[in-house]
Amino acid sequence: MTEFTLLICDDSSMARKQLLRALPSGWPAQVFHAADGQVGLELLRQKSIDLVLLDLTMPVLDGYGMLAAIRREGLSCQVVVVSGDIQDEAVRRVTELGALAFLQKPVDPAILMRTLVDVGLYDPAARSGLAQGAEEPQPSFRDSFQEVVNVAMGQAAALLAKVLGVYVRLPVPNVNLMEVGELQMALAQAGNEKRLVTVSQGYIAGGISGEALLIFHDSEIADVARLMHWQPDQSSPMELLLDLSCVLIGACLRGIAAQLNLPFSQGHPQILSHDGELAQCAQLEGVRWQRTLAVELCYGIEGYDIHFDLLLLFSEDSVPLIQRNIAYLME
Repeated sequence: MTEFTLLICDDSSMARKQLLRALPSGWPAQVFHAADGQVGLELLRQKSIDLVLLDLTMPVLDGYGMLAAIRREGLSCQVVVVSGDIQDEAVRRVTELGALAFLQKPVDPAILMRTLVDVGLYDPAARSGLAQGAEEPQPSFRDSFQEVVNVAMGQAAALLAKVLGVYVRLPVPNVNLMEVGELQMALAQAGNEKRLVTVSQGYIAGGISGEALLIFHDSEIADVARLMHWQPDQSSPMELLLDLSCVLIGACLRGIAAQLNLPFSQGHPQILSHDGELAQCAQLEGVRWQRTLAVELCYGIEGYDIHFDLLLLFSEDSVPLIQRNIAYLME
């Protein structure tokens, strides 16, 4: 029997581990791994790969670029996209680029099996165990939490895309445990360089506390207002930003909460700074922390010169509980 070959292409070792565990039990497939689309392409050029399980949001070369290269070079493989970017436009684009199916992260093993059967890539009768080469990745805490945020970020973008009728460009989340002083200096530097408006919103969840900062470029507020069909007689531009912040921050926190089984309670959003004065960030409740688990997401709206940065700042005391709940995901 000819061995089936499979490539899991995702920058997150946690996502690769989850996919490996979600594969049909007893499937006689040899599995390869790649952490970005460029490495994945090199493997496709060197080896005969039957199926690629492909993420979209990756560094170096993303999933869209890899799909386009596979088509352009005529590489012989089938592709199923497994992504946290669940925007309708994302599904449409990957289908147009030749993907057989689109699955939402974190993937449900039953849905994965049914999809593989439906597209003719898996025969439930052929069961003899995974071939060699399928070593299970061992993700770090940072990598694991980054993947949790990646899934939540995609859910938030899908909601924002529907509310605004746009396509939201997603970044690779940046997760770091850093000194609060470092954060304050970075924010102060940003405030010195650009005119910014920052919305702050606190959140708590059984042992976890944090502060969300949504940072807008002052010059883009008018574009955001037009995109949201704002009328001067309805509300002020600042109220508009507060509404948008509630949508984006709330959706992202709900996505994290659903995965970690930790529902968040959110405070009222407020304008923390205006006209580029980010010095007030030094007055954050989080300044009492020595360190913070900082998550940075840089969203962009395709077709518009609109960008905004979302910072999720978790207290140092929150980290052990987050670690424990992430460990449950891998059991």
